[in-house]
Amino acid sequence: MSSHGPRRAVVTGIGVIAPNGLSAEAYWKAVREGVGALDRITREGCEHLPLKVAGEVRGFEASSLIEERFVVQTDRFSHYAMAAASMALDDAGLGDDPAEPFDIGVVTAAGSGGGEFGQRELQKLWGQGSKFVGPYQSIAWFYAASTGQISIRSGFKGPCGVVASDEAGGLDSVAHAARAVRRGTGAVIVGAAEAPLAPYSMVCQLGYPELSTVEEPDRAYRPFTTGTCGFVPAEGGAMLVVEDETRARDRGAAVRAVVAGHGATFTGASRWEESREGLARAVRDALAEAACAPEEIDVVFADALGVPEADRAEALAIADVLGAHATRVPVTAPKTGIGRAYCGAPVLDIAAAVFAMEQGLVPPTPNVFDISHDLDLVMSRARPAELRTALVLSRGLMGSNAALVVRRGDESAR
Repeated sequence: MSSHGPRRAVVTGIGVIAPNGLSAEAYWKAVREGVGALDRITREGCEHLPLKVAGEVRGFEASSLIEERFVVQTDRFSHYAMAAASMALDDAGLGDDPAEPFDIGVVTAAGSGGGEFGQRELQKLWGQGSKFVGPYQSIAWFYAASTGQISIRSGFKGPCGVVASDEAGGLDSVAHAARAVRRGTGAVIVGAAEAPLAPYSMVCQLGYPELSTVEEPDRAYRPFTTGTCGFVPAEGGAMLVVEDETRARDRGAAVRAVVAGHGATFTGASRWEESREGLARAVRDALAEAACAPEEIDVVFADALGVPEADRAEALAIADVLGAHATRVPVTAPKTGIGRAYCGAPVLDIAAAVFAMEQGLVPPTPNVFDISHDLDLVMSRARPAELRTALVLSRGLMGSNAALVVRRGDESAR
């Protein structure tokens, strides 16, 4: 591509902290093999709550991956984001000592911020008094903390921001990063990670009517089926390096994928029937920006909320846009094996989509063995397929809808 041509935003690095893997490679291996990680919640203080099943990140030791001075300043959700960002930077070959710090930015999406840290400090305030509350209470709970700490830790001084548009913000943040790159920023570290399994955070979620309270892990989250009963939450997420293609090639980095198109709409909280039209419009906008015909979509990573009305609306939205191709394109929802990590969920789907295109495999939808909608849902085991273009969908509980088109990168990156 000529240096004078239009700038393209490409993915050059992926980092993952998820319930089924503490690296991108471990995550993909579990996703590819359909290995689930849903289990009974073991987090202290949560035993008496009606929510019994979730996707916990286990075996994660923040102090082994992040400097102690950052660990004590931040909540678990930022620990996940910082660790995943470091992995993504290593994968992209960028490192933490940028030669041009103003050429690299950071964008994250967040659903709720640092509830665990905030709860701990408020307990000190109420139980011991104000002098026992640490100074980091003022920032660690804040939804922007991960963006700030990643940029400070790595010395990135380019455009930084936080997207707060519900779960769909995970896709919106990647689109925001891609547009920053097209406008002239060299690279953006982007993504989302959540930690919603502290007692306070879980109590806040209990008001969601879409939440599953089924106690059997293999039955608690089964979208698109007659036995669907809501969704279960999850921790973790993913961070990506989104970079100018020319810049990436000049430094010898592999182009793993191209961020081709994005669309976003808003249809209102829990108005799932109306999400059909909103999601369809988001998909059309994403296809238009990507200059992508419906029949070019090779795989769909579904939002898969697990609520009958929402699942029906999503299946119909896919059919509305893809037409006859909708019954032929494989659809998958790997998140049924780990839960929905709120803003982190669609970024994990992007990571899975990149791996799927690289390896020519559509991953299965764990715990789903029958389907009540006219979709070609991949179940039981991964399906070999030639994958050049993926469509990733996301909706939030407050009414945001988003779609992202991602194209396969270099053959050399496979």
